[in-house]
Amino acid sequence: MWKILVIHGPNLNLLGTREPEIYGSMTLDKINSIIEKRATEAGISVDFQQTNYEGAMVELIQSAGAQGYAFIILNAAAFTHYSIAVRDAIAAIDVPVIEVHLSNIHQREEFRHMSVIAPVALGQICGFGVDSYMAALEVIIRRLKGEEDDMD
Repeated sequence: MWKILVIHGPNLNLLGTREPEIYGSMTLDKINSIIEKRATEAGISVDFQQTNYEGAMVELIQSAGAQGYAFIILNAAAFTHYSIAVRDAIAAIDVPVIEVHLSNIHQREEFRHMSVIAPVALGQICGFGVDSYMAALEVIIRRLKGEEDDMD
């Protein structure tokens, strides 16, 4: 069975109460259950981690290959915009990473427009709430089943 890792970054543990006008009212547990339901339907095992600590996120990314994960879905939250350590961890591993964000970071404050992660990620999906995660999961399902388009 294929395994994927979903990593949620800082402050995402506050979803449901944190700035609902930006992030919506859905809790992190609810987001995880929606992802898990679809992954299970596709025959994929999914593990979830949330951390408010940059070093912990780096360690999760670094250990993903050894733990047998085929893909990572990463919402690095604030680390997206400045963490060279997270960026370098992604660049150092062979596990593909899809960067996701609930809000459209390009429509928000200027400091959020820059992602240091995007250049080393397989792709970036943002602005669709929980559907950002679901779109990433659908990409992964297609790739694991060999259904992806050759877009080189």
